[in-house]
Amino acid sequence: MVDKKIEDTIKEALDMFRPQLQADGGDIEYVGIDDEMKVHLNLTGACGNCPMAIMDLKMGIERYLMDACPEIKEVVQDNAKSFDELEF
Repeated sequence: MVDKKIEDTIKEALDMFRPQLQADGGDIEYVGIDDEMKVHLNLTGACGNCPMAIMDLKMGIERYLMDACPEIKEVVQDNAKSFDELEF
């Protein structure tokens, strides 16, 4: 089980990052954190269907969360489409 303080730090960091996504018509939903310290998220709205969402997740959100909470090992998008399903 993950320490509540870590989870609170993650949620607080997501709330700080959220306005950047909302400015483009998207949002982020916290799903949880597993025992391997991987944070699970869903990108919603415009971000949920954006071909750049995975890059934004890794280069933006993941980096931001790892700075806020160094215990995090990875951030994964639970509702991510495979590359073959993306619409360009």
